[in-house]
Amino acid sequence: MRQPEHLAAIDLGSNSFHMVVARQAQGEVRVLESLSEKVQLGAGLDRDNRLDEAAQQRALDCLARFGQRITGIPRGNVRVVGTNTLRMARNANQFIARAEAVLGHDIEVVAGREEARLIYLGVAHSLADDAGARLVVDIGGGSTELIIGERFEAVETESLHMGCVSYGQRFFPEGRITEAAFRKAVTAARQEVLSIDANYRRLGWAQAVGASGTVKAIAQVCEENGWSGEGVSLEGLDKARRKAIKAGSVDALDLKGLRDDRKPIFASGLAILLGIFEQLGLERMQFSNGALREGLLYDLLGRFSHEDVRERSIQALMNRHHVERAQAERVWATARSLYEQVAPVWQLEDDAALDTLRWGALLHEVGLAVSHSQFHKHGAYLVSNSDLPGFSRQEQQGVALLVRGHRRKLPLSALNDCPEDEQPRWLRLCLILRLACRLHHARNDGPVPALGLAVDGQALTLSFPEGWLAEHPLTLADLEQEQEYFQAADYALTLL
Repeated sequence: MRQPEHLAAIDLGSNSFHMVVARQAQGEVRVLESLSEKVQLGAGLDRDNRLDEAAQQRALDCLARFGQRITGIPRGNVRVVGTNTLRMARNANQFIARAEAVLGHDIEVVAGREEARLIYLGVAHSLADDAGARLVVDIGGGSTELIIGERFEAVETESLHMGCVSYGQRFFPEGRITEAAFRKAVTAARQEVLSIDANYRRLGWAQAVGASGTVKAIAQVCEENGWSGEGVSLEGLDKARRKAIKAGSVDALDLKGLRDDRKPIFASGLAILLGIFEQLGLERMQFSNGALREGLLYDLLGRFSHEDVRERSIQALMNRHHVERAQAERVWATARSLYEQVAPVWQLEDDAALDTLRWGALLHEVGLAVSHSQFHKHGAYLVSNSDLPGFSRQEQQGVALLVRGHRRKLPLSALNDCPEDEQPRWLRLCLILRLACRLHHARNDGPVPALGLAVDGQALTLSFPEGWLAEHPLTLADLEQEQEYFQAADYALTLL
């Protein structure tokens, strides 16, 4: 596959939105421009976890500016991901639809552990390729990711529900900083880390590395005030804590190296980092300029180089649940043949559609590991709830829908819960997969005849060699049953 020249990655964080534009040359990513804006999307979540209009408008204004910079970069060369706030927001789909219209590119929402994997990838590419495990910590606005990895591979990933925006609202309301509040915030952070403490200590690490703005701001304060050498030290954190408490409020914070826009979340980020240091027994942490957005670039570059981590995730899930590979490959081969005949008319000629169909075909029987009864529903649950490195939530949802809908009644209610712009294509991919599964009901290596599939809107015509259906009455019965299921979805299937 031809390597792209220009790439872009946008991180829609709970506190800040970041964009990096880069050029790919000789397998290396060279940053051309990096932009960052304090949007504080997470601060716009109300008690019902709905994004208010003011926060949405701040985000849309920022994305309009970002969109101007990436005009002309092909859609496949840009990745935009939402993190904790968009994972939590009940009206995330509505906001994403507005944001995609402004930006001109698709927006993915990634799970916490996938976010952690991408962060590690960005950090690993910014450090020397040393042997030995490293602990990576990234404190965001709504979540904190902790990863243990070695070289370019994350070994253990975790996303904890604590962030500098959410902790600021919880422990330092109206910008007040007291000793009691600080102590409670540190204790709460330690409680969150406690759940992973034993496992992470068992794995061990040779160095600790911090990433992103919160750790960077704390490191700058510690270094410029002479409280620690390069990076962050436990002693430096304690001195910063005492200074913050003495100030008594966000407005009164006057620390060398602390920017004004970082003041509102400095105390909460400091409390989280201090809790991590105390709970994991850290003494020192260095800082890395690599983070989620850089990880997105390298992950995107890997997809162009046939090193797509999503493929490894699918194969691992198949192995874990003992999927019969021969049957999965039969169904995929037939599904692809049908897809190629209708993709131009149904406007499915893109890599994302073909990938979704392939993964759905390979995993359509994964639920048999749970039970033969209702195995399509069990399979959809497994796909939806498994950690699948490389996948966004939307991608995972699409594959799960195909697995759920490959047999029995079409899951129209589940389809209505999907992003509105994806519903027609996912339903059509589901119909293609259903036909392929029916044609391989016998589960043998008998050749499938030369099939013709033509579509006209919501009408499908599936044609066979003369006399073939009469010689295969069970297949005919299966397809006649499919005609009823198709009709329930307002599609018509004709057999010739």
